[in-house]
Amino acid sequence: MSTAEQILRARYQLLGEELQGRGLNLEAIKLKLKAQQIETPSWGYGNSGTRFGVFKQPGAARDVHERLADAAQVHKLTGVCRKVALHIPWDKVEDYDAFKQEAADLGVAIGAINPNVFQAPSYELGSFGHRDPAVRQQAQEHIYECIEIMKKTGSKVLSLWFADGSNYPGQMDIIQRKTWFEEHLKKTHDALPADARMLVEYKFFEPAFYHTDIADWGMALHFARTAGPKAEVLVDLGHHAQGTNIEHIVAFLIAMGKLGGFHFNNRKYADDDLTTGSVNLYEVFLIYHEIANAEAAGVKPDIAYMIDQSHIMKPKVEAMIQSVLNIQTAYARALLVDRRVLAAAQAQDDTVGCEEVLRAAYDTDVRPLLAQVRLELGAAVDPLADYRASGYFAKIAAERQGVLEGAASWG
Repeated sequence: MSTAEQILRARYQLLGEELQGRGLNLEAIKLKLKAQQIETPSWGYGNSGTRFGVFKQPGAARDVHERLADAAQVHKLTGVCRKVALHIPWDKVEDYDAFKQEAADLGVAIGAINPNVFQAPSYELGSFGHRDPAVRQQAQEHIYECIEIMKKTGSKVLSLWFADGSNYPGQMDIIQRKTWFEEHLKKTHDALPADARMLVEYKFFEPAFYHTDIADWGMALHFARTAGPKAEVLVDLGHHAQGTNIEHIVAFLIAMGKLGGFHFNNRKYADDDLTTGSVNLYEVFLIYHEIANAEAAGVKPDIAYMIDQSHIMKPKVEAMIQSVLNIQTAYARALLVDRRVLAAAQAQDDTVGCEEVLRAAYDTDVRPLLAQVRLELGAAVDPLADYRASGYFAKIAAERQGVLEGAASWG
């Protein structure tokens, strides 16, 4: 056993003793950490950019097969990222049976299917909210196509985000657009397989700067309710105004049985697509605290944990690994909250005591715990270090030269 491994084991044993002293069950916490799956997005491994341009990186995946291979590396190293989200048509293939087998051979599986109803020129003024019924039907047919891809790939989640809205007062009939969205989301819901669900995402602005058709969680909740029981709300951490209390929204949606999933990223100003937790990991911790609090009360929400990031400044695979580790860190700390002590402090209106309970959990060094979890999962104790030592980046940077014929991307 190396010196580093000896130190890790000693720190893990000390943490276990500390948690036992707090009355926390270490094995139960490890089981929860092992059970959580964090889905990574295919588009996070390819070249991406902003409205000002696409910024190319060495080794960026050029097609869905290379994206799948990169996602498999992240799962191999972390042990908790088996599913890969697809974006259609960027990730379309001819043979989905062969593609499913390709994923399985790499140790991963297909996750959420994400339709694209914002990129085609016909969607400039909207998709489900477009005044032209032909464009609305075009969007509907594309989403039906995505539902068929779900059936072929075994996906159980249809992830829906709409860029629909307007940029100037009076440009659109907002009430009429609401009616069209209700109509088409209901059609989408009714076309889903019995064991599948659709997640309705919201975004308060961009690319529509006057009004956005699904601008906040209340609108998304309304559309999910009118669509049917298989529809839920998707919370993207980047899609909120400054100062928004996202954990409050999460708690409400859990209580209403309508929290379907997350798109993890980080917001500094608007939808920045920054590495999750790179600016405010405490916010992610507080979100997980509300989830763990509900679970402790006997509520078991079925939440799809998905990353939605297009990294520009950081190497693609490394940035994804960082995000996964930050998400795990936030979750592990939330599981260390002593809820009995917290409840006692709340009952005594001890505001300082309540906050100190949360801070005690958040300030705990959970790295030994997460390393042990990965060790037991057969993954890397230190995923980022192992990735850098593996030579994988040098290999793909050398192999992935030029543009592949037929490859699709938003860039």
